Amino acid sequence: MTSKITSHKLQKIFKKSKNKKIAILGDVMLDKYVYGDISRISPEAPVPVIDTMKTEYKLGGAANVANNVKALEAEPILIGVIGDDYDAGHYLEVMRSQGLSTVGIFKDKSRPTTSKTRVISHSQHVLRVDSERKHDLSPELSKKILGFIKNNLNTFEAVILQDYNKGVLTKEVITSVISLCRNSGKPVYVDPKFMNFFEYKDVTIFKPNRKEVSDILAMKLDGDDSVREAGRRIIDSLNCEYLVLTRGEKGMMLFDKEKGKTVVLDIPTRARKVADVSGAGDTVISTIAVMLAGGANIIESVMLANSAAGIVCEEVGIVPIYRKALLESLRSN
Repeated sequence: MTSKITSHKLQKIFKKSKNKKIAILGDVMLDKYVYGDISRISPEAPVPVIDTMKTEYKLGGAANVANNVKALEAEPILIGVIGDDYDAGHYLEVMRSQGLSTVGIFKDKSRPTTSKTRVISHSQHVLRVDSERKHDLSPELSKKILGFIKNNLNTFEAVILQDYNKGVLTKEVITSVISLCRNSGKPVYVDPKFMNFFEYKDVTIFKPNRKEVSDILAMKLDGDDSVREAGRRIIDSLNCEYLVLTRGEKGMMLFDKEKGKTVVLDIPTRARKVADVSGAGDTVISTIAVMLAGGANIIESVMLANSAAGIVCEEVGIVPIYRKALLESLRSN
């Protein structure tokens, strides 16, 4: 496989990936930003009083992956669960305003819409309030989600499992989706969290970060050799086709299990200046999925995803990766 990518080749990849349907199943969230001024200290307790000026609503969690897929001009089909509450209305409104289909969003009266409310005053993050329930989905709701995937699987180019340990990706859902995809010849790409880490067996791409790997193996990753050893242990345990281990400022390692051995490719970071790493992992899995849908090979896809992560890390806040930015970055490098 070649790893040389020209701007002409990237444009061909973009052309082929345009409007390809990529399903994203996982924990969706509503990010709320409340902006205001601290005017005084409360007489009720020694806490600041915020005079609110405006509130902004954005999509978080697995929905940020959908945002990135959309920005790269493929077609995301987001599959997730929200509550039947006030925040659910805001969540669906934001999805529609961004041109995202809501057909795969299910409501669960037993839980609130997962939301993260951040209070910002004078450009300072003052407080965060979370509203969530982490219990597993009911068997009835899990069955509905699996039915939706089964009925639409032939239209999907690939399926991304985006896990934040909020209860959507249960062991049963994970194994059922992987089985459905394998039987249909559809690739499965996974962005895991600590719980259910080793349930994702036989997937196409498994993309943990350095901390997740260190925690799950109870192993200190303090150099390239330890990272390689950890990667080999995980790829052998999960029997995944590829392992993409993200390492923050040190870039990524791609592990390719072929012909009885594990081939490792070290990919250094592309970020010139890091302003905010929030959402970079979402950008990586999204870019890999879209690039593969466009005919890129795994090395090209991971290298482009590495560049995409570097671009978004230079921006403050969670921002998606756009075609134009990725193309300009490739040309400049």
